[in-house]
Amino acid sequence: MTRTETVLTPARLRPRDVVRVGGAGLRARPLRVFLSALGIAIGIAAMLGVVGISASSQENLNRQLAALGTNLLTVSPGKTLFGESSHLPAEAEGMIGQIAPVTAVTATGTTQAHVYRNDHVPEAETGSVSVTAARLDLIHDVGATLTAGTWLNEATHAFPATVLGAKAADRLGVVQAGPDQRVWLGGQWFTVVGVLAPAPLAPELDTAALVGWPVAQERLGFDGYPTTIYARAQEEHVVEVRGVLGATANPENPNEVEVSRPSDVLAAKQATDATLNALLLGLGGVALLVGGVGVANTMVISVLERRAEIGLRRSLGATRGQIRVQFLAESLLLSAIGGVGGVLLGIGVTAAYASLQAWPAIVPVWAMAGGVLATLVIGGVAGFYPAVRAARMSPTEALAAP
Repeated sequence: MTRTETVLTPARLRPRDVVRVGGAGLRARPLRVFLSALGIAIGIAAMLGVVGISASSQENLNRQLAALGTNLLTVSPGKTLFGESSHLPAEAEGMIGQIAPVTAVTATGTTQAHVYRNDHVPEAETGSVSVTAARLDLIHDVGATLTAGTWLNEATHAFPATVLGAKAADRLGVVQAGPDQRVWLGGQWFTVVGVLAPAPLAPELDTAALVGWPVAQERLGFDGYPTTIYARAQEEHVVEVRGVLGATANPENPNEVEVSRPSDVLAAKQATDATLNALLLGLGGVALLVGGVGVANTMVISVLERRAEIGLRRSLGATRGQIRVQFLAESLLLSAIGGVGGVLLGIGVTAAYASLQAWPAIVPVWAMAGGVLATLVIGGVAGFYPAVRAARMSPTEALAAP
């Protein structure tokens, strides 16, 4: 008679069984799990917020440039060989207009006049507001807009009327425009007919009181030389036009002419923000590392507290691999909870900040996916040692533990 021996094979844990067992371990310690997940969430939210706010700012800049145009070039006088201030010829504006790809040309000229809120303000308190002669097509060519009143026109540019830049109006205490709004300009009263909104491509206009070219020459002693010339060129020929503007504006002394592209300044400002973003990303990385340490600490303590459970499961037939998978699954679930929470928090922070700044809220998909993936990697690394330690416990050692 032959005796048949049956060898029992441990049941395999299916993926849903792994998730269920790992989730049960987390539910047993909700407060500890919450605090550990919070550390992960703060790190992910910090990094996602930096990326989202940066992307939103970039998108806002792109929309601004699309609306204002990147084909604006400015021409201004530089210095002579002896370091003295130069000036553009009176004919410079017309000569630039003869360049074929140039579609629009306008100019401003700085006067020596000063402007005050009224005639009782001391002469020294100018508020750093300049008085600038302006062409009628200036507002259109530089992409500026008005917040109040109207721009200079054929009926007002030869009379004592002024349009204030955004900062100039604020410094002079002028919030509205109209016949009853006057400022003391060049020793006489000028009526404020308009107030400009901030001009991103021509920030020098923000601190200026703009008057008509004829009235500046007749009443303010303006010499008629343009101080800044603004030229719009066809997009595909901007580089070529930029290269010939100096020689065109001042053929005799092209080296005394400065040519710039205002949109480049805005782009450079955006680039400087990258330094701050890198710093904030670093802080977010530190927070994420701290969260990972919290996960590791939670899992180590969990192994120590649950030695009896581990011994019982081993006694009932659980393999070392199953114990290892169980604790690794707990670590990954804990990190995933923190990662998803951090992504949601980061989206909320980005949306709130973008709303306050009137920006479009942009959160790149790669950043969200990367945030969750980063937490899973951290969870795997943080939970590896506790999982191995739990798997190495023998049933008798675990059950004998107090």
